Amino acid sequence: MPTVSEKRAAFHALHKSGCFVIPNPWDVPSARWLQAMGFKALASTSAGFAWSKALPDNSVTRDMLLEHLAELVENTDLPINADFEGGFAHDPAGVAESVSLACDTGVAGLSIEDSAKQKDKPVYDFDDAVARIKAARQAIDKKGGDTLLVGRAEGFIAGKPDLDDVIARLKAYSNAGADCLFAPGLSKPDQIRAVVDAVAPKPFNLLIGTPIGLTVKDAEALGVRRISVGGALSRGIWGAFLRMTKQIVEEGRFDALGEGAPGMEINKFFYKDSKARSGA
Repeated sequence: MPTVSEKRAAFHALHKSGCFVIPNPWDVPSARWLQAMGFKALASTSAGFAWSKALPDNSVTRDMLLEHLAELVENTDLPINADFEGGFAHDPAGVAESVSLACDTGVAGLSIEDSAKQKDKPVYDFDDAVARIKAARQAIDKKGGDTLLVGRAEGFIAGKPDLDDVIARLKAYSNAGADCLFAPGLSKPDQIRAVVDAVAPKPFNLLIGTPIGLTVKDAEALGVRRISVGGALSRGIWGAFLRMTKQIVEEGRFDALGEGAPGMEINKFFYKDSKARSGA
């Protein structure tokens, strides 16, 4: 298995050119499967992980997420980018403390979002948001500086869909030390292109959690460097589960069970995977 330093170096290299997809597993089995499919990096999902713990999104504790990230890092050969929510603190000092602990898990990258999650304040005030990114940058630098920092402008999914404000924030986060910029909720090509051009030459992460009419090639043509899917894969699993169980309860039928993957295929994969991990 590659070392943490090697994973981080590989992760930075992926952001240099081209466009890659960074899917979001919610546990070790899904991470192992995605690794076997040939993806080059993985990112955690706050929603998918929370649901796996019978909690709503943004409800896990810092300790729970740190344990989850360490488990993903330990059980995969790929770089792991942490969906680190808002850094589990409002103030810059608290963000710095959390980021330092996240670096200790071995993640190759982590994101800090500017959503304040308050009814009267969808996102942090501009200066406060920038200060939080600066604090995260300083914490990473104290740990050696090789963990990639992603600055997230949440306006489009937090109730403040102002493109000019999102662009101003992303540029400020870049100047504050973010290595990669992210604005979830963008879906129109002209918006995406405007953001990509504004943050260049820094890489931009596009979230495609639902179909928006773009392929990987389309996104690359717009200048997008990486594509994540957020909680979409986990929602897909829950969608199949709900369809199957609702049909049984509401119709007394079992037709939807045919949508499941063959048990033999799943067993075969995890048999080989467990043997590989044990060195047998």
